[in-house]
Amino acid sequence: MSNQLTPDLLIRAYSVGLFPMAESHDDPTLYWIDPEWRGVLPLDGFHVPRSLRKAVRKGTFKVHVNKAFPDVIRACAEPTDSRDDTWINDNILDAYCALHKMGCAHSIEAWLDDRLVGGLYGVSLGQAFFGESMFSRATNASKVALVHLVALLRQGGYTLLDTQFVNDHLKQFGVVEIPRERYRSDLARALAGRASLPFEADPEFIEQVLQQGDR
Repeated sequence: MSNQLTPDLLIRAYSVGLFPMAESHDDPTLYWIDPEWRGVLPLDGFHVPRSLRKAVRKGTFKVHVNKAFPDVIRACAEPTDSRDDTWINDNILDAYCALHKMGCAHSIEAWLDDRLVGGLYGVSLGQAFFGESMFSRATNASKVALVHLVALLRQGGYTLLDTQFVNDHLKQFGVVEIPRERYRSDLARALAGRASLPFEADPEFIEQVLQQGDR
């Protein structure tokens, strides 16, 4: 347990498979999490539900990368109908915003009529992307952002998309659960490589992801 969080500490922690969480928004204490079983979304096995494929192809949302990172993490920290509190406290918010300024944390955002209506954020190291949290204020907004993230990661040369845990929401996309030791092995290989998150997903890569979901 610790309530001291810096970008350098975050990078070291992610490099060995740890990530921080707080008990609540108002609790300054942080806990380092190292799950026995880890959630991973296979980039070559990502499943796009049929209704979502239609929403992506319709182009209702304009998707941006890193246009409003602080706003995304703040939105992810807001209470929802299914969650009264959040694990994102002010210490986490400040540290990830600093990590974003260093170029190691990114947001994928869904915009509608110049309004931020959904998105997600995560950490990028080597060929690994660690998904942290997502939010949605419009139907399918965060899901469209996730499809774009997968396209961006494939386009940018990433090999690992870590979701930390498995939940019912992620199961529809083909998330798998792997043991800690296998995760650490996959992580080590990903950290040894190099990748770069593009500023915009190439339509061809988006369509590849959608066609992958068609199979």
